[in-house]
Amino acid sequence: MRHFLDFEKPIADLEGKIEELRHLTGSDELNIDEEVEKLQIKMERQLRATYQKLTAWQKVQVARHPDRPHANAVIDHLIDDFNPLAGDRGFAEDLAMVGGIGRFRGRSVVVIGTEKGATTADRVKRNFGMARPEGYRKARRLMEMADRFKLPILTFVDTAGAYPGVDAEARGQAEAIAKAIETCLNVRVPLIASIIGEGGSGGAVAIAAGNRVLMFEHAVYSVISPEGCASILWRSAEFAKDAAEALKITAQDLQKLGVIDRIVPEPVGGAHRDRTTALDALGDAISEELGALASTEGGQLRAERRDKFLEMGAA
Repeated sequence: MRHFLDFEKPIADLEGKIEELRHLTGSDELNIDEEVEKLQIKMERQLRATYQKLTAWQKVQVARHPDRPHANAVIDHLIDDFNPLAGDRGFAEDLAMVGGIGRFRGRSVVVIGTEKGATTADRVKRNFGMARPEGYRKARRLMEMADRFKLPILTFVDTAGAYPGVDAEARGQAEAIAKAIETCLNVRVPLIASIIGEGGSGGAVAIAAGNRVLMFEHAVYSVISPEGCASILWRSAEFAKDAAEALKITAQDLQKLGVIDRIVPEPVGGAHRDRTTALDALGDAISEELGALASTEGGQLRAERRDKFLEMGAA
């Protein structure tokens, strides 16, 4: 059963009417194909109109859609012969951070991603995509391995942020994130980061400081969640909509600000409505960017990546 967001109610009503009519097609006395076609056209028109004028807060809702493809779905679709690698070699395996080696369109790559989980049980097991220090240390280990064997790095970001629990802080959460960012900036191989859903705070930047940062059309990327920002500035999460607008968290805003390099278009209605088309578009964008970087010398890749992030926010 399709999950509809609050602002999609008119679309949900039309789809409901279409389904009702389709259930009547077994009757010889009713020929309703023409009516179904009219409603289908109307529904598609409504869907297109709605998604052409999404507010920042509505994009947050789309980015959090439970049916949106997460990191594992992206890896399954884009990466062949994927071999997952586990553990940080220091404390534990963190299921919120997935990674391994595989082939992307014939090219050997190291893949890293934050995974929210597909089912309720899976989400709990993966801590809803909020990695602990061992997750970021695993990501760092995999990036260093990629650097050693001269393999490009592809990262897929979809997290509300790093886990803020006491146990994570006790094990050095801030240090683990900082070291992961440092490793991103140090490697001498192409690093392409893709924001596929939520890009939350340092938990996202830890694996997103790449030569190229791509972002799905309806993904969001921010230093803090709208609810967190509203709680600090307005003392109430009820102002999350206002915070979302003020934070400039949409792909369109971030491209203008120079924070991301490329927007990957989504099918009408979002990536959750047509995963295959969305992930094919992401694969094409990654392939194009990776091809442009493939012949660049390692030291230049590193220098350009560092300069790119140092220039952000400069007057």
